[in-house]
Amino acid sequence: MAINKELINKVRADFGLNIYEAKVWLALLAKGIATAGEIAEISGVPRSRTYDVLESLERDGFTIPKLGKPIKYIAIKPELVIERIKRNVETNSNSRIELLNRVKETDEYKELLKLHNSRIEPVQREDLSGALKGRSFIHEYLREMIENAKIEIIMATTTEALDKKMKFLKPAFQKLKKHGIKIRISASGEIQDIKRISTELGILIRPIKVRTRFYIIDREQILFMLTQEVATENDVGVWINSKYFALALANLYDIAYSN
Repeated sequence: MAINKELINKVRADFGLNIYEAKVWLALLAKGIATAGEIAEISGVPRSRTYDVLESLERDGFTIPKLGKPIKYIAIKPELVIERIKRNVETNSNSRIELLNRVKETDEYKELLKLHNSRIEPVQREDLSGALKGRSFIHEYLREMIENAKIEIIMATTTEALDKKMKFLKPAFQKLKKHGIKIRISASGEIQDIKRISTELGILIRPIKVRTRFYIIDREQILFMLTQEVATENDVGVWINSKYFALALANLYDIAYSN
């Protein structure tokens, strides 16, 4: 598949990528999900270099690795990549943020979306799962999931985790409640902290004893945390896009919540 050379050059300039990174990301956007070998074939990047490039793109939040063997990679949606870059450069470069905002209004951005939405092969729902690493990236991914909820949000978490996410949860929940989105939260922690956060968010929070963190969106997607809430960037989570699994877990939550 030939990717427009002008698009490659624009992506390199606007997203701060080198030539191989730009080609690999664009190829993965077009494919949706692929192994390193498949990406090398589509992008024209030497296979020996593709692995290093994919690691670099994963570290910078352009891709996530799919769970299982052989290792496959999933392309992060362009709008989420833009939001991640904006937050990384916000303290140092306001002009860069303005540029990234303008990218979303260009023909280039439309081509990126077209590549992502018109893949060479359809991606099966069960293939869309992967590991997420780093608190900042996980928070950004969770925020997008929450803001795009259409019916319901279920959260089982801790008061510490809620406090760390308050900056984006509060405005997001206010907007979702206006649109009639159902929000249910259970949290472990001190009762006084649960009451404080519940008041601040304007949502009833049920106390639980078990320390866990998972989020179910519309009974279709799950973000399940594998580590305790820590004070570093070493958070690890698993995102699963499975209606079957999400519905089963949500039903178990319903039983526990009603009791």
